[in-house]
Amino acid sequence: MHIDASTGECLVFTFKEGLLSRVAHDLKLRCDTWSMEMTEEAISASFDSAAFTCINAMKNGKENPGALSAKDKAQVIDNMRDAVLNAKTHPTIDFVSQSVRRKGNALEVTGQLTITGKTNTVAAECRKIASNWVVEVDIYQPDFGIKPYTALMGAIKVKPTIKVRLKVPVLPG
Repeated sequence: MHIDASTGECLVFTFKEGLLSRVAHDLKLRCDTWSMEMTEEAISASFDSAAFTCINAMKNGKENPGALSAKDKAQVIDNMRDAVLNAKTHPTIDFVSQSVRRKGNALEVTGQLTITGKTNTVAAECRKIASNWVVEVDIYQPDFGIKPYTALMGAIKVKPTIKVRLKVPVLPG
């Protein structure tokens, strides 16, 4: 089954830290261009490194509309695309499963994730929620050669671990 951003959703959550973190924002981002091939036995996916949108700032786990201007959101995406993901050199983020196992109402998935040209094994449990599979994976950026973004000489930082949430429809049948 082919799935993409028109039938599924890929969100990325970043979290702030540092001396001036109280003036910074946790962020909710969305990948707007991606595709996935999914069968009962295998999953492969590719995400466009340059196709992200900053949806909102987050506060205490909830969206905080109005906390960022359109210019702020654009700057976040420019920084992510250029300084963090180096999208010109590494235009895609890719995943290829090594195993997909059904475990009750869940899928256990293990595979190879490649970000900025670095590949690591990731494992996750996909939960069936209504008519969708939902998976949340913590990604430790340094494992992929990514130095977490900093500003103001390190007084504001993005924590090294980000959260990726993917929601895709359950296979028919």
